[in-house]
Amino acid sequence: MFPRVGESHTVHNHIYGGVGGNGGAGGTHGGDGGVGEGSTINWAVEAENFTMHNHFQIHGPGLEQQQQINSSEIKQAKIALTLVRCPPPSQIFQGRQDILEKMEEYFSRAHEQKHIYVLYGLGGSGKTQIALKFLDMTNRYQTPRFTKQFFINASSRQTLDTAFKNIAISQRIGNTSEDGLLWLISEIEEWMLLFDNADDPSLDLFPFFPRCTHGNIIITSRNPQLAEHGPRSHSRVGDMDETDAIDLLLLRAVKEKTIETTQRASEIVKELSCLPLAVIQAGAYISKFNCLHRYLSIYRQNHVKILRQHPTQSHDDYKWNVYTTWEISFKQLSKAAARFLQLCSLLHYESIPEAIFEQAATWTINHDKQKAETLQEARDFLHNFLSDSGTWETQNFMDIIAEIQEYSLIDRHDISDTLSIHPLVHSWCQDTLDDKSMARECMTDIIGMSVQLTEDAHLFRIGLMSHIDSLIQAPETIKSMFQNEYARIYFDSGWFKEAESLEVMVLERQQQCLGADHPNTLSAMANLAATYRELGKYQEAEPLDSFVLEKQKQLLGAEHPDTLLAMGNLAATYRELGRYQEAEPLEGIVLEKQKQLFGEDHLDTLCAMANLAATYHELGRHQEAEPLEGIVLEKRKQLLGADHPDTLWAMANLASTYCGLGRYQEAEPLEGIVLEKRKQLLGADHPDTLRAMANLAATYRDLERYQEAEPLEGIVLEKRKQLLGADHPDTVWAMGNLASTYHRLGRHQEAEPLKGIVLEKRKKFLGADHPDTLRAMANLASTFHKLGRYQEAEQLEGIVLEKRNQLLGADHPDTLLAMENLAATYHELGRYGEAEELHALYDKHVRM
Repeated sequence: MFPRVGESHTVHNHIYGGVGGNGGAGGTHGGDGGVGEGSTINWAVEAENFTMHNHFQIHGPGLEQQQQINSSEIKQAKIALTLVRCPPPSQIFQGRQDILEKMEEYFSRAHEQKHIYVLYGLGGSGKTQIALKFLDMTNRYQTPRFTKQFFINASSRQTLDTAFKNIAISQRIGNTSEDGLLWLISEIEEWMLLFDNADDPSLDLFPFFPRCTHGNIIITSRNPQLAEHGPRSHSRVGDMDETDAIDLLLLRAVKEKTIETTQRASEIVKELSCLPLAVIQAGAYISKFNCLHRYLSIYRQNHVKILRQHPTQSHDDYKWNVYTTWEISFKQLSKAAARFLQLCSLLHYESIPEAIFEQAATWTINHDKQKAETLQEARDFLHNFLSDSGTWETQNFMDIIAEIQEYSLIDRHDISDTLSIHPLVHSWCQDTLDDKSMARECMTDIIGMSVQLTEDAHLFRIGLMSHIDSLIQAPETIKSMFQNEYARIYFDSGWFKEAESLEVMVLERQQQCLGADHPNTLSAMANLAATYRELGKYQEAEPLDSFVLEKQKQLLGAEHPDTLLAMGNLAATYRELGRYQEAEPLEGIVLEKQKQLFGEDHLDTLCAMANLAATYHELGRHQEAEPLEGIVLEKRKQLLGADHPDTLWAMANLASTYCGLGRYQEAEPLEGIVLEKRKQLLGADHPDTLRAMANLAATYRDLERYQEAEPLEGIVLEKRKQLLGADHPDTVWAMGNLASTYHRLGRHQEAEPLKGIVLEKRKKFLGADHPDTLRAMANLASTFHKLGRYQEAEQLEGIVLEKRNQLLGADHPDTLLAMENLAATYHELGRYGEAEELHALYDKHVRM
């Protein structure tokens, strides 16, 4: 109610915009003002009797003088007051305390100075509601801070002109926008201008700022560039905190907050990325259909329809739904900018490398023009980023990014040179595509163009994997000219099955088109063999490696670098097959030849040295492996840097040899570094990261820190099952490691079934004589021993000892260990004479 006549009272004056119609006060906790609807005017006045502070008063009966006021002017003032009334914030406003506190702190400084605060962010994020909530808070002070508050529709020059004209009329000092600005300049009281919906990037707001050193301004906009008006006083309005979003959803859905409803609400707001407007619409839908428990499944099937609906019952004046609020901005984009946003929406919404587009454009400039016809869509799009002379023009690219940023539809991250899109905007952008298959083909071609097969691009390729996972629906849709590039991305990222399918296609095509002896065919064959090795298909890799080596010898000679590379690959396969005696001489030859051809510091020489050291390690010759691995690590640090994947491999290998030498305290910190670096560079699920985790867990086990080892080994096993399958050698290794930790913890009943599975898998995939199979047999025998099942243990230990004697020799550490184990079992069986014979034999070989 308005005060009785004679009471001192401040009238809060707020301008909506005038003839353009009320553009909307902003959605509840997430709405921006909409575009004016036309010339609709609300003529209702809250009270007939009102007081114009400092301008005119209506005196009650009994006063000696009475001012005569023109009835027409009073009517115009009443209309202006109605138009400028600032709406209260939504009744269901939640959260945003961090921004509100920042605004409070800023506006409380130096009252006599001008203050400008900018709230910017995506449409639907709640900028207007935050501003209204802040003003509502200040109105509740014992002494209200802002004596006059004006709500200005800043969506266009026309609505701005109309708003300031209404300020002048409401204060009865004129009827033009210039009069309104002049009055604000002369008015020294603490007035507040709320410029709402200042989204037009071509509109300069500065001319509408009163030229004075006092007063207060809040601006809400989708355009981050407006933060220039408040370089030290602005907030990017993003998604809500999850807790606040849950409260908002339940409040709008009219649901009591319980443990169960909170859990359901949590799942929903996460799906909606905690965007306020989307949360409000979800709450309205749930309230209408009483479907809190079913909402997620309904939303996932009908998200486009749901996000286009507007609730019947509103809590504010915001009239746009989630999708239409972005469509308004999208329609303002140029054709090139709109297409760029749509193509990016086919990738993952985070960490989109800008280099994709620059490298692809460079490819179109330098590559064979004969292929232009099959890549016309991609070439036409990339032409937007080229100069008139046909070279890459960075400014053209930045202009398009800036255009999209003006509506907060994309974010650019300066340090990493990457882009990101809000998850819901990302989904909506895909829905705007009328030619999704063509767009997908275009983006697939662009990535194919962008990939450069050089060692320096290793991490770049790995960084593309999340985008390719979103983009590629089936590997066979990739054009043949880019299949090799995509196979390399899959391989580097640890997606070996996907790499295999592409490499098979590449090899078949090369054989048909170029013949079996062509260098490109041999390269394709070597790539497929390398993938087979990673998949644990060693038997399939060996004939390919052997074929490539023989052909390279015939075509290039025994000492050609490609021949030596083929020899190293065959040796690596021999090592995986447990045929260390065959691997060692090949690796020795490769190392010596590489030294002669390239010198001791060449990366290929260091690779050969690392491979030979790995074989020494498997042969139990750790003393010979250690100095080689130390050299490799130091050289790679110098040449590649401490964080390069190959440097980390060298560090992991040296740590493994330290473990073989029993120097676990030296191994642990190295393995910790490798694990952390690989998480950062490759991600938590990459096979190399999981290998580092397994190695660290094994060292914990050797240090008797079993409680630390067990959870790591559990993670590795589950991840490898998901990524590689239950039969992959690395998965079987993980199972064996976890079983070993159970064994050390005395949990033999849990260890036995795992060890039994490991033994059967290794027999099936590696053969009965493989060193890893014999290791699994020894481990199961050890558990039988602990369980008192000595007859079963003896049978397995006898086989292990016999096979290791044949394959590794009597002096190998693993053979001596098998001898000790069997002697211990003989002792438990009361066969003391046989036990003593083995002990004597053991002592003899140790002394040798």
